[in-house]
Amino acid sequence: MEARTQTRLTRVGVFYDGNYLLHVSNYYNYVHTRRSRISINGLHEFICHTIAAEENTDAKVCKIVDAHYFRGRLSAQEASQRGNQMYYDRVFDDILMSEGVVTHYLPIKTFSGYKLEKGIEVSMSLEAFELALHKQFDVVVLIASDGDYTTLVKKLNALGIRLMVLSWEFEYTNDEGIKVTTKTSQDLMEMVSYPVLMHQLIDAEERADDPLVNNLFVKPVLSRPIFEPGDYEGVEIDGEYRSSQVQALKNGYGFIKFPPNNLFFHYTSLIETDFNDLMEGDYVEFTIETNEIGEPIAKNVRLMGQDEFVPAAETVEE
Repeated sequence: MEARTQTRLTRVGVFYDGNYLLHVSNYYNYVHTRRSRISINGLHEFICHTIAAEENTDAKVCKIVDAHYFRGRLSAQEASQRGNQMYYDRVFDDILMSEGVVTHYLPIKTFSGYKLEKGIEVSMSLEAFELALHKQFDVVVLIASDGDYTTLVKKLNALGIRLMVLSWEFEYTNDEGIKVTTKTSQDLMEMVSYPVLMHQLIDAEERADDPLVNNLFVKPVLSRPIFEPGDYEGVEIDGEYRSSQVQALKNGYGFIKFPPNNLFFHYTSLIETDFNDLMEGDYVEFTIETNEIGEPIAKNVRLMGQDEFVPAAETVEE
């Protein structure tokens, strides 16, 4: 490709299908060995450098001038009944705001007892087309997988706008034994100028030390003490159920009161319980197992009913 003028700004518009981004981020946080969420800041940096390489220009003159995020949202009343859901929504809103991403929320509707997102593809496509037409983007980036976006791609191609799709494909079995498969529409990938297979880039050995790839993930924050041999001496790993209170809740994990140190538990260790329904102080039952480094953790964590737990001080001897 002929080199473009280095001083000419490459104007980029980024459009997120929020439910797809959440699904991908959950995979890397809970299933993949990365054990971390996708970073919006890192994603934007990756986009600019990748487009600059494709366009044979300098990353310094490749700028995201518009970014928009589309997702369904529960009503305030419904969210308030789901533990810390409103808090986590606001935290992510703050992240999007700090990165200059404009949010577009549609109400989640209930159909036959199921809560479903409706109209996200249409709303995002119309907004992307209108903005591309008036703001004259050079490149439009879609973080999406649905074949419904092919109509948008056709329209933008007709305007002479180049398109990039960030694609993830992965497969795993969830806690219920159900195989979860994620793929991107092949038609969508074939129609865009720059299809990017993100899962391959992230797992490629030759890019293991690439800052652009590693910055795609939120840096871990050490929020619990480092395990040292002997810290849990006397704790029996016997598969028996125990009960105690939730001591603290974080983003996707928490801690249960259990001497001598509080027990860590992960979102994926819950049974018959939604993580968003938990609150600090709730009584839970659990088993104790060890992780890959021999540290005791809580597994099979279940929220207990008020009639199931009797504090030791209230136990009546017969």
